[in-house]
This record gives sequence, structure tokens and C-alpha cells, in this order.
Amino acid sequence: MIKIKVYVFTALLICLSGYFSSVQGQETGYVMTVKGKIDADEMGKTLIHEHIVTNFEGTKNPNQTFEDQERAINLILPHLKYIRSLGYETLFECTPSYIGKNVELLQKLSELSGLNIVTNTGFYAAVDKKYLPEIVYNEAAQTLASMWYEEWKDGIADSGIRPGFIKLGVGKGELDTIEQKIFKAGMILSKKTGMTIAVHTGDGNSIKSQARLAEENDFDLQKLIWVHAQNGNDQERMSMAEKGIWISLDGVSETRMDEYIKMIVIIREHSLLSRLLLSHDDGWGVEFDNGELVLKPFGNGNKIPYRTISEVLIKKLNALGFTQKQIDMIFIENPKKAFGILN
Repeated sequence: MIKIKVYVFTALLICLSGYFSSVQGQETGYVMTVKGKIDADEMGKTLIHEHIVTNFEGTKNPNQTFEDQERAINLILPHLKYIRSLGYETLFECTPSYIGKNVELLQKLSELSGLNIVTNTGFYAAVDKKYLPEIVYNEAAQTLASMWYEEWKDGIADSGIRPGFIKLGVGKGELDTIEQKIFKAGMILSKKTGMTIAVHTGDGNSIKSQARLAEENDFDLQKLIWVHAQNGNDQERMSMAEKGIWISLDGVSETRMDEYIKMIVIIREHSLLSRLLLSHDDGWGVEFDNGELVLKPFGNGNKIPYRTISEVLIKKLNALGFTQKQIDMIFIENPKKAFGILN
């Protein structure tokens, strides 16, 4: 009789263990990397908005192959290995379609560096719509969403590599007709797949316009990231964070360090660190030097890409009384909540 009770108790524990593991998995979800699906809990310390190679001249190819891939790997790989040594395990690569996105290169660098890299789908209407394909003007939001869904389902181009989030870009002020169209397409896709929308945003008026459109379409604001929230003011950042929108301060640099620290401190004072994301927005741009293709760092105010947050910012935040728990919230907990896919 005692043995039977022990067996029953053991079986119950096993069932409960499975149940709680299942519940935990449902809460954190998963992330789609260029090498495949991982649990969101495996993301670890994360840089949420960086670039590898970007072509600011634009390209007719939504997923541009880089002619001298070996040279790009030799240049960039040491930097990825270095941030891996700093404890980072995941990097979200935000180069959009038609601006030099190269998922095969990202996959190779992920394999060589041991870093989880996540790419994206979507269209970029900022910079006077310089990088938009003609189809955006002629097709409905549902059609655009269906195109992006094919990338989610089957992979980008013929690579088999799937996106892990939706990257859009809009300018300043109220969303115009085209910006509304790609934003609506993003919401359709997000509802269908569970992917988060990260929107390059020109100013505070633009994010207010996005928030209104999202609310009109019953869209979960916790699946929306205000990229470049440093372009707004403190009141706008607090208001959007209180709605549930992720506040992403992108472009942390040595030259603007005091400005970013001030914004972060104010967010802490309003008890909204749980809605904060941080990044360098660093990477390399494709340029032509005397007819030769070269890669040059963005020049966003950092001497070396990807390092300033760990080597400067976090130390300054610690000196201001930020605890390790708060730092981990920003770089570990918030990214997995922001990007975790629950569908």
C-alpha cells in the first residue's frame, strides 16, 4: 500500500513538473533565429537593434548577396566573437529588405561566432520612401502581409532562413497613406504569426499615430517596439510605455552618453524600466572607394561597433545605483518578453 502511494505521488510530481514546464514555455515562447527556432529563455544577454552589413544606396534585391563574403566575414567576425566574450548570446539584426539585408551572411556569421542572430521581414518607408519597392504603391496591406508571411513560412528568397520579427520604417509626423498601409500589413502578420513589430520612427507624433492605428485595429501594443524612441521627449516616452509599447533607445554612443543616461534615469524614476530596450544601432555600411567595394563602420559615435554599452554605459549606470537585477531586466528579461513568439 505504501509503495502504491509512493508511485502515485511520484507520478503526480512528474505530471506537475510537465505542467509547470509547459506553462513556463507558454509564457516565454520562442525566437526564430537564422539557424532555426530556440526557446526565448535561451536568448540570454541580448543586443536588440544592431546591423551587420547595410547598403544605404539601396538595392533592387530584397536580400542582397555580398560579392566578397569572405572579406565581410574576416572583418566582422572578430567583433561578434568579442561581444560573445562579453556575455552576449543573441543579436537582432535590423537591416531591412532592399537596404542590403543578407541572411546567408548572417547565418554564416552566427555559425562561426556562436551568437544567435535574428533577421526580419517587412518594408522600410523612412528616408522619403527611398527603399520601398513599387509593389507597395499598387497592392493592399493584406497582399503585403501575405508576401511577408511566405518568408515566415518558407524562408527569405530561396535561403530557407526565416525571419524572427517584423521591421518597418516610417518618417516624422502622422502616418501617411503608404506608412499606414505597411503598418497595417505588419499588424496583420503579427496577429497571424506572433512576431513583434519594430518600427523605425521619426518622432513622437509618429508613434502616437501608430498607437492610435493599433488601438483602432485591436492590436496588442505589447507587440510594438518604438525604435529610436530617443527621437521623442520624456513625456511621450512615458505615455507610450504606460500603454505597453516597448521604448527602444537606439544609438547609444560615446559621444551622446550623458543624453542617454538622463533618459534611462528618468524612465527608472517612473518605474518603467520593464518597458525599456537599449542598443547601439551599429554596423558596417557598403561603400565604393575608387571603384572598389569596401565596408566601413557606421560612425554613430562609437570607435568600435557593439562595445560601448558594456564597456561604458553599464558601468556608469552601476555608479548611479542601478542594480544587477535592473541591468539584467534591460538586457535579458525585456528582450525575451519583447520578441518571444507565443503562437
